[in-house]
Amino acid sequence: MQQGKTLKAIILVLVVFLLIFGSFLGGLIAGNALPIKLLPGSQKTQTTQTAPLPQEAPAQSAEAGTDYTSSSTPEEQKQTFAPFWETWKLLHENFVDQPLDDVALMRGAISGMLAATGDKHTTYMNPTEFEQANASMEGEYEGIGAWVDTTGDYVQVISPMKGSPAEAAGLRANDIVIAVNGEDQTGIPGDLVLKKILGPAGEAVTLTIRRGEEKLDFTIVRAKITVPVVDYRMLDNNIAYVALYSFNEQATAQLRAALKDLIAQKPAGLIFDLRDNGGGYLSTAIEVVSEFIPKGVVMYEEYGDGTRDAYSAQRGGRATEIPLVVLVNAGTASASEITAGAIQDLGRGKLVGVKTYGKGSVQNWIPLKTEKGGVRITIARWLTPKGTQISDVGLTPDLIVEMTAEDYAAGRDPQLDAAVQLLLQP
Repeated sequence: MQQGKTLKAIILVLVVFLLIFGSFLGGLIAGNALPIKLLPGSQKTQTTQTAPLPQEAPAQSAEAGTDYTSSSTPEEQKQTFAPFWETWKLLHENFVDQPLDDVALMRGAISGMLAATGDKHTTYMNPTEFEQANASMEGEYEGIGAWVDTTGDYVQVISPMKGSPAEAAGLRANDIVIAVNGEDQTGIPGDLVLKKILGPAGEAVTLTIRRGEEKLDFTIVRAKITVPVVDYRMLDNNIAYVALYSFNEQATAQLRAALKDLIAQKPAGLIFDLRDNGGGYLSTAIEVVSEFIPKGVVMYEEYGDGTRDAYSAQRGGRATEIPLVVLVNAGTASASEITAGAIQDLGRGKLVGVKTYGKGSVQNWIPLKTEKGGVRITIARWLTPKGTQISDVGLTPDLIVEMTAEDYAAGRDPQLDAAVQLLLQP
Protein backbone atom coordinates (compact mmCIF):
# COMPACT_ATOMS: atom_id res chain seq x y z
CA MET A 1 0.00 0.00 0.00
CA GLN A 2 2.71 2.41 0.98
CA GLN A 3 4.65 1.64 -2.21
CA GLY A 4 1.60 2.43 -4.33
CA LYS A 5 1.00 5.75 -2.58
CA THR A 6 4.63 6.67 -2.98
CA LEU A 7 4.46 5.96 -6.70
CA LYS A 8 1.37 8.11 -7.12
CA ALA A 9 3.03 10.95 -5.26
CA ILE A 10 6.09 10.68 -7.50
CA ILE A 11 3.92 10.79 -10.61
CA LEU A 12 1.96 13.82 -9.41
CA VAL A 13 5.11 15.68 -8.52
CA LEU A 14 6.52 14.84 -11.96
CA VAL A 15 3.45 16.17 -13.77
CA VAL A 16 3.28 19.37 -11.73
CA PHE A 17 7.04 19.81 -12.05
CA LEU A 18 6.77 19.61 -15.83
CA LEU A 19 3.96 22.15 -15.97
CA ILE A 20 5.49 24.73 -13.66
CA PHE A 21 9.25 24.44 -13.95
CA GLY A 22 9.90 22.71 -17.30
CA SER A 23 11.23 25.75 -19.11
CA PHE A 24 13.98 26.26 -16.55
CA LEU A 25 15.47 22.76 -16.41
CA GLY A 26 17.49 22.26 -19.57
CA GLY A 27 19.81 23.86 -22.07
CA LEU A 28 18.18 25.86 -24.86
CA ILE A 29 17.75 23.76 -27.97
CA ALA A 30 16.40 24.45 -31.42
CA GLY A 31 15.49 20.90 -32.35
CA ASN A 32 13.86 19.55 -35.47
CA ALA A 33 13.51 15.85 -35.74
CA LEU A 34 14.79 12.84 -34.02
CA PRO A 35 17.63 12.34 -33.65
CA ILE A 36 18.55 16.01 -33.97
CA LYS A 37 19.04 18.71 -31.35
CA LEU A 38 20.31 22.27 -31.30
CA LEU A 39 21.89 23.97 -28.31
CA PRO A 40 22.96 27.59 -27.96
CA GLY A 41 26.40 28.55 -26.80
CA SER A 42 28.34 25.83 -25.02
CA GLN A 43 25.38 24.65 -22.97
CA LYS A 44 24.74 20.91 -23.08
CA THR A 45 21.80 18.85 -21.88
CA GLN A 46 22.84 16.21 -19.36
CA THR A 47 20.91 13.07 -18.50
CA THR A 48 20.52 12.67 -14.76
CA GLN A 49 21.63 9.21 -13.64
CA THR A 50 18.92 8.09 -11.24
CA ALA A 51 17.10 4.80 -10.80
CA PRO A 52 14.03 4.16 -12.99
CA LEU A 53 10.57 3.86 -11.51
CA PRO A 54 9.23 0.34 -10.89
CA GLN A 55 7.33 -1.25 -13.77
CA GLU A 56 4.22 -2.09 -11.77
CA ALA A 57 2.39 -0.84 -8.71
CA PRO A 58 0.02 -2.93 -6.59
CA ALA A 59 -3.55 -2.81 -7.85
CA GLN A 60 -4.82 -1.81 -4.42
CA SER A 61 -3.01 1.56 -4.80
CA ALA A 62 -6.16 2.89 -6.46
CA GLU A 63 -8.45 2.16 -3.53
CA ALA A 64 -11.39 4.45 -2.90
CA GLY A 65 -10.66 7.67 -1.09
CA THR A 66 -6.95 7.75 -1.84
CA ASP A 67 -5.59 11.30 -1.83
CA TYR A 68 -2.77 11.56 -4.38
CA THR A 69 -1.97 15.18 -3.55
CA SER A 70 0.23 16.50 -0.80
CA SER A 71 -0.13 19.42 1.58
CA SER A 72 2.36 21.39 -0.54
CA THR A 73 0.32 21.01 -3.73
CA PRO A 74 -1.27 24.36 -4.69
CA GLU A 75 -5.05 24.34 -4.38
CA GLU A 76 -5.43 25.32 -8.02
CA GLN A 77 -3.40 22.29 -9.08
CA LYS A 78 -5.46 20.01 -6.83
CA GLN A 79 -8.62 21.15 -8.58
CA THR A 80 -7.07 20.95 -12.05
CA PHE A 81 -5.84 17.39 -11.56
CA ALA A 82 -8.88 16.04 -9.74
CA PRO A 83 -10.34 14.54 -12.99
CA PHE A 84 -6.94 12.97 -13.74
CA TRP A 85 -6.76 11.15 -10.43
CA GLU A 86 -10.45 10.21 -10.63
CA THR A 87 -9.76 8.62 -14.02
CA TRP A 88 -6.64 6.91 -12.63
CA LYS A 89 -8.73 5.41 -9.83
CA LEU A 90 -11.56 4.31 -12.13
CA LEU A 91 -9.09 2.70 -14.55
CA HIS A 92 -7.49 0.67 -11.78
CA GLU A 93 -10.86 -0.37 -10.41
CA ASN A 94 -12.55 -1.28 -13.69
CA PHE A 95 -10.09 -2.13 -16.49
CA VAL A 96 -10.39 -5.73 -17.62
CA ASP A 97 -6.66 -6.62 -17.73
CA GLN A 98 -4.97 -6.24 -14.36
CA PRO A 99 -2.48 -5.36 -13.00
CA LEU A 100 -1.87 -2.19 -15.01
CA ASP A 101 1.61 -0.94 -15.85
CA ASP A 102 1.67 2.33 -13.94
CA VAL A 103 4.91 3.50 -15.55
CA ALA A 104 3.38 3.05 -19.01
CA LEU A 105 0.31 5.00 -17.86
CA MET A 106 2.51 7.77 -16.50
CA ARG A 107 4.48 8.01 -19.75
CA GLY A 108 1.26 8.02 -21.74
CA ALA A 109 -0.08 10.84 -19.58
CA ILE A 110 3.03 12.93 -20.22
CA SER A 111 2.86 12.23 -23.96
CA GLY A 112 -0.80 13.18 -24.06
CA MET A 113 -0.21 16.36 -22.08
CA LEU A 114 2.52 17.51 -24.46
CA ALA A 115 0.51 16.52 -27.54
CA ALA A 116 -2.43 18.59 -26.25
CA THR A 117 -0.39 21.74 -26.94
CA GLY A 118 -1.01 21.12 -30.65
CA ASP A 119 2.70 21.54 -31.40
CA LYS A 120 4.16 18.49 -33.12
CA HIS A 121 7.65 19.30 -31.87
CA THR A 122 6.65 19.33 -28.19
CA THR A 123 7.05 15.65 -27.33
CA TYR A 124 8.10 13.06 -24.77
CA MET A 125 11.06 10.72 -25.20
CA ASN A 126 11.32 7.59 -23.11
CA PRO A 127 14.77 6.70 -21.69
CA THR A 128 15.78 4.65 -24.75
CA GLU A 129 14.76 7.33 -27.23
CA PHE A 130 16.41 10.08 -25.22
CA GLU A 131 19.65 8.10 -25.04
CA GLN A 132 19.58 7.34 -28.78
CA ALA A 133 18.84 10.96 -29.67
CA ASN A 134 21.82 12.17 -27.68
CA ALA A 135 24.12 9.35 -28.82
CA SER A 136 23.63 10.19 -32.49
CA MET A 137 24.85 13.74 -31.91
CA GLU A 138 27.89 12.43 -30.06
CA GLY A 139 29.00 10.68 -33.23
CA GLU A 140 27.91 7.02 -33.06
CA TYR A 141 24.82 4.87 -32.56
CA GLU A 142 23.31 1.65 -33.93
CA GLY A 143 20.58 1.77 -36.55
CA ILE A 144 20.04 2.33 -40.28
CA GLY A 145 21.59 5.83 -40.52
CA ALA A 146 18.77 8.24 -41.35
CA TRP A 147 17.46 11.48 -39.91
CA VAL A 148 13.72 11.06 -39.37
CA ASP A 149 10.72 13.08 -38.23
CA THR A 150 8.54 11.19 -35.72
CA THR A 151 5.98 13.94 -35.15
CA GLY A 152 3.55 13.29 -38.02
CA ASP A 153 0.99 10.56 -38.68
CA TYR A 154 3.86 8.38 -39.92
CA VAL A 155 7.63 8.43 -39.46
CA GLN A 156 9.08 10.46 -42.34
CA VAL A 157 12.66 10.29 -43.61
CA ILE A 158 14.26 13.73 -43.55
CA SER A 159 17.44 12.42 -45.13
CA PRO A 160 19.65 9.30 -45.18
CA MET A 161 23.13 9.80 -43.77
CA LYS A 162 26.06 9.77 -46.16
CA GLY A 163 27.51 6.27 -46.52
CA SER A 164 24.81 4.71 -44.31
CA PRO A 165 22.82 1.48 -44.83
CA ALA A 166 19.75 3.67 -45.40
CA GLU A 167 21.48 5.51 -48.25
CA ALA A 168 22.83 2.28 -49.74
CA ALA A 169 19.36 0.74 -49.67
CA GLY A 170 17.95 3.73 -51.55
CA LEU A 171 15.92 5.62 -48.95
CA ARG A 172 15.28 9.27 -49.85
CA ALA A 173 14.08 12.47 -48.24
CA ASN A 174 10.28 12.54 -47.75
CA ASP A 175 9.92 8.74 -47.77
CA ILE A 176 7.06 7.72 -45.44
CA VAL A 177 7.41 4.57 -43.29
CA ILE A 178 4.04 2.80 -43.41
CA ALA A 179 5.13 -0.65 -42.17
CA VAL A 180 8.03 -2.21 -40.27
CA ASN A 181 8.79 -5.90 -40.79
CA GLY A 182 5.40 -6.27 -42.46
CA GLU A 183 3.44 -4.70 -39.57
CA ASP A 184 1.22 -1.76 -40.48
CA GLN A 185 2.23 1.38 -38.54
CA THR A 186 -0.99 3.32 -39.08
CA GLY A 187 -1.94 5.00 -35.82
CA ILE A 188 1.26 3.93 -34.05
CA PRO A 189 3.08 6.82 -32.29
CA GLY A 190 6.27 7.82 -34.09
CA ASP A 191 8.47 7.16 -31.09
CA LEU A 192 7.30 3.53 -30.99
CA VAL A 193 7.89 3.13 -34.73
CA LEU A 194 11.40 4.53 -34.27
CA LYS A 195 12.14 1.90 -31.62
CA LYS A 196 11.25 -0.80 -34.16
CA ILE A 197 13.51 0.73 -36.81
CA LEU A 198 16.53 1.11 -34.53
CA GLY A 199 18.28 -1.97 -33.19
CA PRO A 200 21.52 -3.94 -32.85
CA ALA A 201 24.09 -3.79 -35.61
CA GLY A 202 23.98 -6.80 -37.91
CA GLU A 203 20.24 -7.36 -37.66
CA ALA A 204 17.97 -6.61 -40.62
CA VAL A 205 14.79 -4.57 -40.64
CA THR A 206 12.32 -4.33 -43.54
CA LEU A 207 10.65 -0.96 -44.09
CA THR A 208 7.62 -0.49 -46.32
CA ILE A 209 7.88 2.98 -47.78
CA ARG A 210 5.30 5.20 -49.42
CA ARG A 211 7.02 7.39 -52.00
CA GLY A 212 4.48 9.48 -53.84
CA GLU A 213 2.04 6.96 -55.31
CA GLU A 214 4.50 4.06 -54.99
CA LYS A 215 4.77 1.51 -52.18
CA LEU A 216 8.27 0.04 -51.86
CA ASP A 217 9.95 -2.47 -49.54
CA PHE A 218 13.54 -1.98 -48.33
CA THR A 219 15.39 -4.59 -46.26
CA ILE A 220 18.22 -2.82 -44.45
CA VAL A 221 20.90 -4.39 -42.27
CA ARG A 222 21.47 -2.18 -39.25
CA ALA A 223 25.02 -1.08 -38.52
CA LYS A 224 27.05 0.92 -36.05
CA ILE A 225 26.55 4.37 -37.50
CA THR A 226 29.32 6.93 -37.40
CA VAL A 227 27.52 10.19 -38.05
CA PRO A 228 29.22 11.78 -41.10
CA VAL A 229 30.37 15.37 -40.85
CA VAL A 230 32.42 16.81 -43.75
CA ASP A 231 33.41 15.83 -47.27
CA TYR A 232 35.42 18.16 -49.54
CA ARG A 233 37.44 18.27 -52.77
CA MET A 234 38.42 20.45 -55.71
CA LEU A 235 36.20 20.13 -58.77
CA ASP A 236 37.00 20.93 -62.39
CA ASN A 237 37.24 24.60 -63.40
CA ASN A 238 39.00 25.43 -60.12
CA ILE A 239 35.77 25.20 -58.09
CA ALA A 240 35.98 24.13 -54.44
CA TYR A 241 33.31 21.84 -52.97
CA VAL A 242 32.54 21.11 -49.31
CA ALA A 243 29.57 19.16 -47.97
CA LEU A 244 28.43 19.31 -44.34
CA TYR A 245 26.23 16.43 -43.19
CA SER A 246 25.61 17.26 -39.53
CA PHE A 247 25.93 20.17 -37.11
CA ASN A 248 27.34 18.03 -34.31
CA GLU A 249 30.26 18.65 -31.97
CA GLN A 250 32.87 17.82 -34.61
CA ALA A 251 31.36 19.90 -37.41
CA THR A 252 32.97 23.30 -36.82
CA ALA A 253 36.53 22.00 -36.45
CA GLN A 254 36.26 19.71 -39.49
CA LEU A 255 34.65 22.40 -41.64
CA ARG A 256 37.35 24.92 -40.71
CA ALA A 257 40.08 22.39 -41.59
CA ALA A 258 38.41 21.70 -44.95
CA LEU A 259 38.04 25.39 -45.77
CA LYS A 260 41.65 26.09 -44.81
CA ASP A 261 42.83 23.40 -47.24
CA LEU A 262 40.50 24.51 -50.04
CA ILE A 263 41.11 28.26 -49.74
CA ALA A 264 44.87 27.64 -49.83
CA GLN A 265 44.36 26.31 -53.36
CA LYS A 266 42.91 29.69 -54.43
CA PRO A 267 39.64 28.45 -55.96
CA ALA A 268 37.53 30.66 -58.20
CA GLY A 269 34.38 29.83 -56.22
CA LEU A 270 32.99 27.59 -53.48
CA ILE A 271 29.98 25.25 -53.38
CA PHE A 272 28.65 24.57 -49.88
CA ASP A 273 26.44 21.46 -49.92
CA LEU A 274 23.76 21.32 -47.20
CA ARG A 275 21.53 18.80 -48.94
CA ASP A 276 20.16 16.09 -46.64
CA ASN A 277 21.67 17.81 -43.59
CA GLY A 278 19.06 17.38 -40.87
CA GLY A 279 20.56 19.87 -38.43
CA GLY A 280 22.31 19.81 -35.06
CA TYR A 281 23.50 22.23 -32.40
CA LEU A 282 22.46 25.87 -32.67
CA SER A 283 25.88 26.94 -31.41
CA THR A 284 27.42 25.01 -34.31
CA ALA A 285 25.05 26.67 -36.77
CA ILE A 286 26.24 30.11 -35.65
CA GLU A 287 29.89 29.01 -35.90
CA VAL A 288 29.36 27.49 -39.35
CA VAL A 289 27.54 30.45 -40.88
CA SER A 290 30.24 32.73 -39.45
CA GLU A 291 32.76 30.99 -41.72
CA PHE A 292 30.94 32.59 -44.67
CA ILE A 293 29.49 35.82 -43.24
CA PRO A 294 31.88 38.40 -41.70
CA LYS A 295 29.43 40.39 -39.58
CA GLY A 296 25.82 41.20 -38.85
CA VAL A 297 22.81 39.39 -37.40
CA VAL A 298 22.48 35.87 -38.81
CA MET A 299 19.26 34.84 -37.01
CA TYR A 300 16.68 35.85 -34.41
CA GLU A 301 14.87 33.87 -31.76
CA GLU A 302 11.34 35.15 -31.14
CA TYR A 303 9.49 34.22 -27.95
CA GLY A 304 5.80 34.02 -27.15
CA ASP A 305 5.72 37.53 -25.72
CA GLY A 306 7.12 38.98 -28.95
CA THR A 307 10.62 39.66 -27.61
CA ARG A 308 13.63 38.61 -29.67
CA ASP A 309 17.23 37.57 -29.14
CA ALA A 310 19.65 38.33 -31.98
CA TYR A 311 22.60 36.10 -32.92
CA SER A 312 25.45 37.77 -34.79
CA ALA A 313 28.25 36.37 -36.92
CA GLN A 314 31.50 35.64 -35.15
CA ARG A 315 34.77 37.07 -36.40
CA GLY A 316 37.48 35.14 -38.21
CA GLY A 317 35.58 33.31 -40.95
CA ARG A 318 37.74 31.60 -43.57
CA ALA A 319 35.42 31.98 -46.58
CA THR A 320 33.78 35.38 -46.20
CA GLU A 321 34.73 36.78 -49.61
CA ILE A 322 34.94 33.89 -52.09
CA PRO A 323 31.97 33.58 -54.51
CA LEU A 324 29.54 31.16 -52.89
CA VAL A 325 26.64 28.88 -53.87
CA VAL A 326 24.73 26.74 -51.35
CA LEU A 327 23.01 23.49 -52.35
CA VAL A 328 19.73 22.69 -50.54
CA ASN A 329 16.88 20.19 -50.82
CA ALA A 330 13.92 18.80 -48.88
CA GLY A 331 16.34 17.19 -46.41
CA THR A 332 17.93 20.53 -45.52
CA ALA A 333 16.46 21.23 -42.09
CA SER A 334 16.77 23.28 -38.90
CA ALA A 335 20.41 24.31 -38.34
CA SER A 336 21.00 23.89 -42.07
CA GLU A 337 18.13 26.29 -42.77
CA ILE A 338 19.52 28.78 -40.25
CA THR A 339 22.79 28.74 -42.18
CA ALA A 340 21.28 28.81 -45.67
CA GLY A 341 18.69 31.43 -44.69
CA ALA A 342 21.34 33.82 -43.38
CA ILE A 343 23.50 33.41 -46.49
CA GLN A 344 20.50 34.07 -48.72
CA ASP A 345 19.04 37.00 -46.75
CA LEU A 346 22.37 38.78 -46.42
CA GLY A 347 23.18 38.38 -50.11
CA ARG A 348 26.30 36.39 -49.38
CA GLY A 349 25.49 33.63 -51.86
CA LYS A 350 22.78 31.97 -53.94
CA LEU A 351 20.75 28.90 -53.00
CA VAL A 352 20.37 26.16 -55.63
CA GLY A 353 18.13 23.10 -55.44
CA VAL A 354 14.57 22.67 -54.15
CA LYS A 355 12.59 24.02 -51.21
CA THR A 356 13.95 23.10 -47.79
CA TYR A 357 12.22 21.15 -45.00
CA GLY A 358 10.76 24.08 -43.06
CA LYS A 359 11.79 23.68 -39.40
CA GLY A 360 11.76 27.07 -37.73
CA SER A 361 11.01 26.50 -34.05
CA VAL A 362 13.23 26.25 -30.99
CA GLN A 363 12.96 23.55 -28.34
CA ASN A 364 14.28 22.93 -24.83
CA TRP A 365 15.43 19.33 -24.46
CA ILE A 366 14.89 18.62 -20.77
CA PRO A 367 16.10 15.41 -19.09
CA LEU A 368 13.64 14.06 -16.52
CA LYS A 369 15.39 13.35 -13.24
CA THR A 370 13.13 10.54 -12.08
CA GLU A 371 13.51 7.98 -14.87
CA LYS A 372 16.10 9.27 -17.35
CA GLY A 373 13.70 10.02 -20.18
CA GLY A 374 13.25 13.53 -21.48
CA VAL A 375 10.86 16.03 -23.01
CA ARG A 376 11.32 18.65 -25.65
CA ILE A 377 9.20 21.77 -25.41
CA THR A 378 8.93 24.48 -28.05
CA ILE A 379 9.90 27.76 -26.40
CA ALA A 380 10.57 30.05 -29.38
CA ARG A 381 10.71 30.37 -33.15
CA TRP A 382 13.75 31.39 -35.13
CA LEU A 383 13.69 33.93 -37.93
CA THR A 384 16.06 34.71 -40.79
CA PRO A 385 17.94 38.05 -40.72
CA LYS A 386 15.07 39.66 -42.66
CA GLY A 387 12.58 38.41 -40.10
CA THR A 388 11.18 35.53 -42.17
CA GLN A 389 9.60 32.63 -40.29
CA ILE A 390 10.06 29.40 -42.26
CA SER A 391 8.16 26.76 -40.22
CA ASP A 392 6.22 24.45 -42.57
CA VAL A 393 7.23 26.77 -45.43
CA GLY A 394 10.96 26.28 -45.91
CA LEU A 395 13.45 28.33 -47.89
CA THR A 396 12.89 28.79 -51.62
CA PRO A 397 16.14 28.57 -53.63
CA ASP A 398 17.23 31.39 -55.90
CA LEU A 399 17.59 28.77 -58.66
CA ILE A 400 15.23 25.79 -58.50
CA VAL A 401 16.72 22.58 -59.90
CA GLU A 402 14.99 19.22 -59.40
CA MET A 403 16.61 15.81 -58.97
CA THR A 404 14.56 13.14 -60.79
CA ALA A 405 14.44 9.42 -60.11
CA GLU A 406 16.35 8.95 -63.35
CA ASP A 407 19.07 11.31 -62.12
CA TYR A 408 19.47 9.28 -58.93
CA ALA A 409 19.57 6.00 -60.83
CA ALA A 410 22.14 7.29 -63.33
CA GLY A 411 24.31 8.96 -60.69
CA ARG A 412 23.73 12.39 -62.21
CA ASP A 413 23.71 15.56 -60.10
CA PRO A 414 22.05 18.40 -62.03
CA GLN A 415 21.92 20.55 -58.88
CA LEU A 416 25.70 20.42 -58.47
CA ASP A 417 26.13 21.05 -62.21
CA ALA A 418 23.88 24.11 -61.96
CA ALA A 419 25.88 25.44 -59.01
CA VAL A 420 29.13 25.11 -60.96
CA GLN A 421 27.67 26.94 -63.93
CA LEU A 422 26.38 29.70 -61.69
CA LEU A 423 29.87 30.25 -60.29
CA LEU A 424 31.42 30.24 -63.77
CA GLN A 425 29.15 33.02 -65.02
CA PRO A 426 31.01 36.32 -65.50
